[in-house]
Amino acid sequence: MKLYVGNLPWSVDLEGLKKLFESYGEIEDVTVISDRDSGRSKGFGFVTFKDEEASKKAIEEMNEKEIEGRKLTVSEANKKEDQPKREFN
Repeated sequence: MKLYVGNLPWSVDLEGLKKLFESYGEIEDVTVISDRDSGRSKGFGFVTFKDEEASKKAIEEMNEKEIEGRKLTVSEANKKEDQPKREFN
């Protein structure tokens, strides 16, 4: 299950995000979204667990947990097909 992790402190990188969640179970993938031009974190990322139970426990325990003065937002990530398509004119 893929989790959305929002409101990340700017200092959290890939390794930092992995460390925040690795105690819940085996992680398949970690991504921190960064600005294409500056390379700076946009303040959110994704963590994918192998096990659904690990994902649920991570959501339960990490959602609204304060990290460096910011309360995380942790939830199941929306699937790409669930997102509306953007049209550019």
